[in-house]
Amino acid sequence: MTPEDALVLAREGGLDLVEVAATSRPPVCRIMDYGKFKYEQKKKNASKKSHSATLKEVKLRPGTDQHDLNFKLNNARKFLMEGDKVKVTVMFRGREMVHTYRGREQLNAVLAQLGPIAKLESSPRMEGRFMSMILVADREAVAEAKRAEDEAAAESAAVPEVEAKADTKVKAEPKAEAESTEGEVEKDSEQGTPGATDDPSEDLTPTA
Repeated sequence: MTPEDALVLAREGGLDLVEVAATSRPPVCRIMDYGKFKYEQKKKNASKKSHSATLKEVKLRPGTDQHDLNFKLNNARKFLMEGDKVKVTVMFRGREMVHTYRGREQLNAVLAQLGPIAKLESSPRMEGRFMSMILVADREAVAEAKRAEDEAAAESAAVPEVEAKADTKVKAEPKAEAESTEGEVEKDSEQGTPGATDDPSEDLTPTA
């Protein structure tokens, strides 16, 4: 049928006329829900590009200070946000084996500081001189965290533009005041002082 007739038929059904094979002769079109079609295509592309989860490892010591711990926590959080599993390992040396409870406390602190994005897949356990646990990402929490980061990035990107406009307005005001002042000075010089004349003889007092 003609494109016009196809458009009428699509509109009657509340659908769209979509060209699906532009290179064929004549081109092939299909009546469909274009929004639904694009959504399904997006899902197919996402499944092809899906990230295959791998096991990453973060190593700690019982005496790791807070600065180093924060650095390693940032790495663990990045791995979880990317969909990877994270193995957190505490290494013991020498007499540190007497105080293995410190390693367990440190692993529990890591889990608590990673917050809702991390779930425990394998509880802490000893393997020789190593105590380790395996964490996996909570998909819903990760999605929410990414959405919050995107919103924060969008807000921070909009702030400089607003500040720039405000600075422009502030800088323009002194110029306007200067122009106004110059206009008043010119007006006063043209009009002169009330009651004054150019002839100095008029200011003399007559003598008897």
